[in-house]
Amino acid sequence: MSLFHPFFEEINIQTVYSSSGWDAYAWGFRAPSYLVKVIIHNPGVQEDPACGPVLDAVAIKEMFPPRFTKFNLVKNGDFEEGPYVFHNSSSGVLLPPSSADAVSPLPGWLVESLKVVKYVDAKHFVVPKGNGAVELCAGRESAIAQIVRTLPGKTYHLSFLVGDAGNKCVGKMMVQAFAANETAKVPFYSKGNGGFKTASLTFTAFARTTRITFFSEYYTMRSDDGVTFCGPVLDQVILTFSPR
Repeated sequence: MSLFHPFFEEINIQTVYSSSGWDAYAWGFRAPSYLVKVIIHNPGVQEDPACGPVLDAVAIKEMFPPRFTKFNLVKNGDFEEGPYVFHNSSSGVLLPPSSADAVSPLPGWLVESLKVVKYVDAKHFVVPKGNGAVELCAGRESAIAQIVRTLPGKTYHLSFLVGDAGNKCVGKMMVQAFAANETAKVPFYSKGNGGFKTASLTFTAFARTTRITFFSEYYTMRSDDGVTFCGPVLDQVILTFSPR
């Protein structure tokens, strides 16, 4: 499926991430004028020419550029600014890799992986805090990142919440966080009914910008159907100066 001019990208939908056979995707674009034409097109790349993707329920939401503050140098660290969620959709919203998305539908963040990540909302999932969070649903192929402003030689403290979305995703999970030359591995055992823990990472910046990255270590599927990909939930990413 392709979305054309002036922002043209292809969204690969070979993998279906929900047992229902329906997935909600988000795609971002920057409007060049007050009037925009959106074209959704199937390029016809499939094994059987008689088959193709089914499209339903299209919505457009205006996004507001996030800003960092003196209390948090990460933009949109609470994931409150995110894609439109259909009120009758309980499977979350898939965010394509940044290589396939010129403008992120999750403001401030890059989907820096081969596979999608999932935006989950508090109405349909267990979210650690607030109304939105991100589920790293494709194992080591699922990662998000943000490039933040830093001062070389200064020490920073990164904190975040790791949990599960209360969606029957049961088992051993682990989130890895990277910043500068430091790494934190955060194990979490999920019972599939919600819950979270606080984790942190302290690092010293060596450049004027630092890339912060999170990815999931393991591949997990929901225990109730055995086919739906799932993973740990990330929320409340906060970066501050460290007094150290």
